Amino acid sequence: MSTVATPFLIVERRGPVVIARMNRPETRNALTDPAHMQEFVDLCAGLRRDREAKVLVLTGNGSAFCAGGNVKDMQSRGGIFAGSPYEVRDSYRDTIQRIPLALYELDLPVIAAVNGPAIGAGLDLACMCDIRLAADKAIFAESFVKVGIVPGDGGAWLLPRVIGLPKASLMAFTGDTIDAAKALDWGLVAQVVPAATLETEALALAERIAANPAHALRLTKRLLREGQHMRLDSLLELSAAYQALAHHTDDHLESVNAFLEKRPARFTGR
Repeated sequence: MSTVATPFLIVERRGPVVIARMNRPETRNALTDPAHMQEFVDLCAGLRRDREAKVLVLTGNGSAFCAGGNVKDMQSRGGIFAGSPYEVRDSYRDTIQRIPLALYELDLPVIAAVNGPAIGAGLDLACMCDIRLAADKAIFAESFVKVGIVPGDGGAWLLPRVIGLPKASLMAFTGDTIDAAKALDWGLVAQVVPAATLETEALALAERIAANPAHALRLTKRLLREGQHMRLDSLLELSAAYQALAHHTDDHLESVNAFLEKRPARFTGR
């Protein structure tokens, strides 16, 4: 009798808020299986087309957020680490490197609820998100150098943009672990909360974000992303075009009317 593999991502919908939980607690949600990585790509593709979705919350089941790559596979040179150098290169490009391209470029705001260790690729995964909340027991490490490899999934691009190049260099060159308090001090996370209330806090933040018009959220997310590599004059041109689109939506007019009439807005997504 055939069996169906349990999904790596358990996806739940609460109105406009989508929650995705990494669900391999026995491996501390390590990222090794290409099928699991494809789930991230498929999720992002679906959310891009889902006009009712406004926010994605990403977290992990079990004690860890994500422990990075599977070190046992590294030892045996199995999984995505199998084959010649050329095959390993293509494995990275065809599997784990598709996650930052999909998740970082998703138009929806993404909140990482870091419930436990975020190590190596797990830290980089958190950095692909727009906002990070951490449980007080969470720890973080850009630990690739500790196992004799380099950040292979975009961490050398992502981490400096979150905490600055000097601190990112310190983390990447030492591979040292930092706790949640230091992560907050360094700006790696926006808030540290008790582990028992992490999901409640993350969902409350998601609902505050989702209270706003969907088109404005998606366009704002895109401007923030484009602003990281555009000149100011180019970004202003893009902003003017996006603003013209936003001004001609029903939800913009509803926002203005609700503000002037001192009542809650009722958005339709149009």
